[in-house]
Amino acid sequence: MTDLLTILLFLQIALSVACLYRIIRGPTIPDRMVGIDIFGILVVGICAIISIQTEKSFILDIGIAWIILSFIGTLTLAKYLSGKKLNE
Repeated sequence: MTDLLTILLFLQIALSVACLYRIIRGPTIPDRMVGIDIFGILVVGICAIISIQTEKSFILDIGIAWIILSFIGTLTLAKYLSGKKLNE
């Protein structure tokens, strides 16, 4: 089981690097926004795998906080791109 989790962890990290490439080199802002969303999901997956491997549950709390902040950031960026003010 541990070998499978290690393989999954390295796969998630490799996919995170691919998302960072999309965030940095994305041709348009929506492409970068999608890359940021996927990167947030991958980070939560990495937190879950590390939490299972180390048997420490507080790492899941870090993942939950990360995904909440990612969601708020996505909403803020979507509102900005639509041309509306943040208080509308």
